[in-house]
Amino acid sequence: MAAALTLTTPDVAAQAQTSNSTPTFVQPTADLSSRRLTPEALWSMGRIGDVSLTPDGKQAFYSVTYYSIEKNKSQSIIRTCPTDGSQTATTAPILVNAYSPTVLPGGQRIAYMSAASGTMQVWSANLDGSDARQMSDEADGIDGYRFSPDGSRVILVKSVPQHHSIAAKEPDLPLSSGMVINDLMYKHWDQYVTAVPHPFVARVVNGRITEAKDMLEGEPYECPSLPFGGVEELAWDPTGTKIAYSCRKKVGVAYAVSTDSDIFLYDVATGKTTNLCKPEGFVAPDFDPTRTMEDQPINHLDGDYNVGYDQQPQFSPNGEYIAWTSMARDGYESDRTRLCVLHLASGRKTYVTESFESGVNEFAWADDSRTLYFTGVWHGRTNVYRTDLDGKVQALTDDVADYALVGCAGSRRLVVKRHSMSRADEIFAINLDKKGRLTQVSPLTAENKPTYDALDWGEVRERWVKTTDGKEELCWVVYPPQFDPNMKYPTLLFCEGGPQSPVSQFWSYRWNFQIMAANGYIVIAPNRRGLPGFGMEWLESISGDYPGQCMRDYLSAIDDIAKEPYVDRERLGAVGASFGGYSVYWLAGNHDKRFKCFISHDGIFNTQQQYVETEEMWFANWDLKSAPWLRNAEGQMQRAFAHSPHLYVDRWDTPILCIHGQKDFRIEYTQAQSAFSAARLRGIDAQLLLFPDENHWVLKPQNGILWQRTFFRWLDRWLKK
Repeated sequence: MAAALTLTTPDVAAQAQTSNSTPTFVQPTADLSSRRLTPEALWSMGRIGDVSLTPDGKQAFYSVTYYSIEKNKSQSIIRTCPTDGSQTATTAPILVNAYSPTVLPGGQRIAYMSAASGTMQVWSANLDGSDARQMSDEADGIDGYRFSPDGSRVILVKSVPQHHSIAAKEPDLPLSSGMVINDLMYKHWDQYVTAVPHPFVARVVNGRITEAKDMLEGEPYECPSLPFGGVEELAWDPTGTKIAYSCRKKVGVAYAVSTDSDIFLYDVATGKTTNLCKPEGFVAPDFDPTRTMEDQPINHLDGDYNVGYDQQPQFSPNGEYIAWTSMARDGYESDRTRLCVLHLASGRKTYVTESFESGVNEFAWADDSRTLYFTGVWHGRTNVYRTDLDGKVQALTDDVADYALVGCAGSRRLVVKRHSMSRADEIFAINLDKKGRLTQVSPLTAENKPTYDALDWGEVRERWVKTTDGKEELCWVVYPPQFDPNMKYPTLLFCEGGPQSPVSQFWSYRWNFQIMAANGYIVIAPNRRGLPGFGMEWLESISGDYPGQCMRDYLSAIDDIAKEPYVDRERLGAVGASFGGYSVYWLAGNHDKRFKCFISHDGIFNTQQQYVETEEMWFANWDLKSAPWLRNAEGQMQRAFAHSPHLYVDRWDTPILCIHGQKDFRIEYTQAQSAFSAARLRGIDAQLLLFPDENHWVLKPQNGILWQRTFFRWLDRWLKK
């Protein structure tokens, strides 16, 4: 539905500009005198967010978020740095309380988001942060934006009402809290669905944004997609006359059971929309509730149909091609993400990363419109790769780190973010020679260098373990600072979530391996069955088999490290979140007395209960293979249901800490409550940590500190002599 946009009067704009120029920024500090990483030190670190490059690629603007533990809230600033590596020292912020910087066409000003006027709006400023001006004045604010190549138009992402699943309130009962629910997808991750994001295309006249028009007017669909989608799902063509966007045009049950999003091409002048993934008139087969997701009719169509996730559209610089990330199968959210390139004139599609047996994360076109750069995980590392239009893939980096691609700064430099298990995100430049070969990876920022320099860090080592079926499993082992091989250490088995997320060189501010090591624990983190970066057979062996080989892989990892003389076999623990939390609950009944304590965060305790509680049914249908009431020809239920962790409570014999957020709609908090009650009723030492205001993560500073303190108090109680 279209929304009228009222221009801010000069007086209001001036007032807003003044309010934006007055905020101060005081960088949080923590006591670093002990050289030991603490929760407070973690929460004092800056978290680098969005990065934008000037048109000539010589300057980068980036946002950094800092958290105040005392105030229990965050503050975001914008800094700038050259991309040639000549200045890595942290500079003063050019803007405070500012988010999502974008260098405007022409390279003379930057746009950003700020709530200085009371609601989140688009602002602009000079490159040094001066002359801040409010550009938009949307009544309820905006969630994101993207300017056209010439700056004459802009896409605004805003929320619009949606009442397909939850009926609108009774007009004469505005204070009622009850919800009348008529269909599935009435909840999403941590919110009830009474509104969805829509893209609005607007004009930019004399630095002001006006005439915003809803591109999905009258449609109940979400774009960008919830809960993680952003402006990367929207792209302008080089002429500024067309917009590509990703959207799953489904609601209710159809949405809940499908991942089939498509790339649509929107003509700005006419409003005409064309589906680039399916032919005109295409009608998908109906979902069959008696079949597993992989056996659904839509996954067995003949022809070049994109029926899984299609996301992140990007036009080539010359406008001849459009590329996007694509999954082949509907309902499988962890399918391999391929890079699809469509030649717009001929309609010919080419998949240009087929020789890379893992998924594409981010990608960017090179200036020549024939080369694409992308990141992907392989053997526990996320590196940068290059491919051409013929699908010839080459690795650019080979680093023990994880890279995230920002963009191209000219023809011989890429700008990336890089982190590892020992360092948080910083911005780096990847420099290339004339033939496109790597010459140097150089840091551009040093946002958290004072913290790194003031603390001691544990060594991270690679370890390959033989599994019970004779294969090799990559594990990362993190050792305490000043590790002494002549001592014996308590050791933790880390159980990864996902269930198909890589144990690569990730950095977390909560599940942080370095803080575990700083507290005197060795950590072993296996890339067990079901994780990407080891081929499709390894990735997909977990589907429908939660309690199978992946659990044996966990035990192989802990048994292998326990052979070392420096590991105390009498002080082993297992910890994990999400599917890792499920893993902990399952191991609690099947560990043969290996472990002395467990910690499960947001874990699935009862898979039968989980099937009817979660909101995205494609996830449960694919991973659990069917509904629990559907049996195979022999009358048996799927393994994930028949061997649910809650069926092994009679074997529980080990203390357990259960943690959960009550706003977690993916895995409801009743799972943790049930596990805690079961343990206490069995006479087992147990503790329950509930967060009424948190979802699948813990996002508030003081809650994060409480999480860490509770976590280590529990471990220390049972694993330290």
